[in-house]
Amino acid sequence: MKDMKEMYRTILGDQFPDDITISFGGQSLVYRKRTWTFKNEKTGKLEQRGLRYGENPDQEAALYELVNGNLVMGGCSYIGPGGGLVSAIDEAAMRQAGKHPGKINLTDIDNSLNVLKFLMERPAAVIVKHNNPCGVAYGETPEEAFARALRADRIAAFGGCVSLNRAIDKATAEALAAQYLEVVCAPGYEDGALDILARKKNLRIIEIRRIEDLSAYWNKRFIDFKSLIDGGLIIQQSPVNRIRVKEDLKPAECEYQGKTYKIKRLPDEREYEDIVFGWSVEQGITSNSVIYVKNGVTVGIGTGEQDRVGVAEIAIYKAYTKYADILCHDRYGIPYKELELKMERGEDGAEEKKSGIDVQVKADKGGLIGSVMVSDAFFPFRDGVDVGIRQGVSAVVHPGGSLRDWEAIEACNEADPPVAMVFTGQRAFKH
Repeated sequence: MKDMKEMYRTILGDQFPDDITISFGGQSLVYRKRTWTFKNEKTGKLEQRGLRYGENPDQEAALYELVNGNLVMGGCSYIGPGGGLVSAIDEAAMRQAGKHPGKINLTDIDNSLNVLKFLMERPAAVIVKHNNPCGVAYGETPEEAFARALRADRIAAFGGCVSLNRAIDKATAEALAAQYLEVVCAPGYEDGALDILARKKNLRIIEIRRIEDLSAYWNKRFIDFKSLIDGGLIIQQSPVNRIRVKEDLKPAECEYQGKTYKIKRLPDEREYEDIVFGWSVEQGITSNSVIYVKNGVTVGIGTGEQDRVGVAEIAIYKAYTKYADILCHDRYGIPYKELELKMERGEDGAEEKKSGIDVQVKADKGGLIGSVMVSDAFFPFRDGVDVGIRQGVSAVVHPGGSLRDWEAIEACNEADPPVAMVFTGQRAFKH
């Protein structure tokens, strides 16, 4: 058995071809493998390197960029060549290769851009871990956006990928360099920022030159491939997010057994802003998912569960956990788990400190009071909505379309004060 540490340090070769052509009837798309030229630090020689490895260090992998072909099917024109983002990263864009990128690093960047493309009007930061956002936030500056995203989940951000939609200045670079991160991605780096980030020798520092044009990708579809274990393929169109402004949302209303059920209260302006923000974040989260957002930042993110009420509860658990951790870090400069360990060991004052944090977390309900509850699909029963209402959410958004939408509407109307609810009219599954 190979030493795992050595495997992580090794850049695998790959047997994949330099070019791939995929034919769709009489139309073809041509892809070219992306490699980078680097100097081998041991030999001093220039080498061509592709991806470090795939999802695991014993899997070969390759990155391909679309370089030719324009695909039109059924009146839908798909993204053509010349629009590369992650697949167009060259040596100049890789401002520091760090440990050299692998498949997960690049797919994390890609999914962060998939969220950022909806958030281009203001400075925003997306922190991704294992291809799921763990903290997303707006800010008045890039530094503030990153700080707010980090505080949303300081635990999961450890070793994550951070993407920002504005150039990184020195203040933002200092904030980033103070954390352990795998990847930093931005449209540019102001004078002095790269020197600060380069203190982290293993950090991958990437420049995506088209980030400022990301909003142009909002309605562009691409071909989405899913490979099966038998070698087969499932091909689908990529989704399009139809929710841009509050007018794209519908007041919750349905009919059941001849009776019309309507929501009593519509969202206020702040809630509408958080609904549009939260629905944008949902586009990058593995289903089933329920998230909570408040004031332009994620509060709790539940991902990839098999039942909706369960993921609503998991997102609450995560909100409480992250809230306790940031309170502990703010007060005592240590993680909450470390404080727990100190208490278990009987260290003086630890139990009192932990008790104080626990009381505060319970009183604040993990920061969920007044948040917006966002679900990527309808609630099949009212129990999922009730979970959020008990935590003090003030508004709910989901696609609608359940046979029991009336139950969810009633749950919101029965709340004191009433909870707002709107429908998106589209689902946001991502698998």
